[in-house]
Amino acid sequence: MIPGAPEQARWHRAEPRRAVPAPALDRIAQSAFPGRRVAAMEPLGDGLRNANFKLCFEPAREPVLLRIYEHDPSVCRKEADLLRLVGASVPVPEMIYCEATGWEDLPPFALLRWIEGITFRELKRRGSREAIGQAAYAAGETLAAIGRFSFSKPGWIAPGPEVTAPLLEGAQPLARFVDLCLASENARRRLPADVADRAQALMGRCAPRLAEIEHEACLVHGDFNRRNLLVRETSGRWSVAAVLDWEFAVAGSPLADLGNFLRYEKRAQPLAEPHFSTGFAHAGGVLPPDWRELARILDLAAIAESLASDRLPEVYVPELVELVRATIEEPWTRSV
Repeated sequence: MIPGAPEQARWHRAEPRRAVPAPALDRIAQSAFPGRRVAAMEPLGDGLRNANFKLCFEPAREPVLLRIYEHDPSVCRKEADLLRLVGASVPVPEMIYCEATGWEDLPPFALLRWIEGITFRELKRRGSREAIGQAAYAAGETLAAIGRFSFSKPGWIAPGPEVTAPLLEGAQPLARFVDLCLASENARRRLPADVADRAQALMGRCAPRLAEIEHEACLVHGDFNRRNLLVRETSGRWSVAAVLDWEFAVAGSPLADLGNFLRYEKRAQPLAEPHFSTGFAHAGGVLPPDWRELARILDLAAIAESLASDRLPEVYVPELVELVRATIEEPWTRSV
């Protein structure tokens, strides 16, 4: 990323948007762990779309994560199916209990095994360069393991897990997707017109190269960022403890996840690179010669989608606008 591009903002709510009444907590405890009761509940402000709580029980047992799916009820089943699919080869939390249809007074929810660790973002903030490099290498290895799972076609992943509709019908789907996002009322209000025009022109120029990878149907996490990676130090080396939040998973090119992870990486002051891409390649991930540019373009589509969203908090808009500027002002974009 060029100098001047922003650091990642704190993309989370300070508190979950809901409280869980005591009777519901008692029912959850008895359903999942008969004979135990919830002794303590700690709200976790680390999600924009769903509510997360750390629960401790009596008699004592390991804490668990209570995840309430407030945005899309089907995501509960989707995450449960994906965690079951990848659990043997990708570090993910075990889903202990799941109510995929919810109760009359509570949306769908799940209890997941608590994973000790810190986010990669927190490690970046306070860790040494060596620790960050080790964790980045492990993140690359983990991403390669995710990409080994494949589907019959690219597209949106639904419960099953199975691919349903394509991301967008027709030719040049990614360029047209960005066009649709940036033509939305939200994006027009948030993004200066000249920046939007240049972003759309860049997508159009890259369309022939993107067509070469649009047939890929690997499992893509869809939100593979430093907030959703828990890391920890074991035997003197940092590794990935868990990959969290699979609600945005799709079938496509793993380069989308590379772009997401490296969104805030500054080329002039690298921290995760080259460790991240090296770990990915050493674990079997495929990196074409122009992988960095392709990853940035794929991530530009994700940023455009955020700018079009009704649920994007306005406080994050300047950050996203600067990310778009950073991409379209890269020297390599002039030669595309």
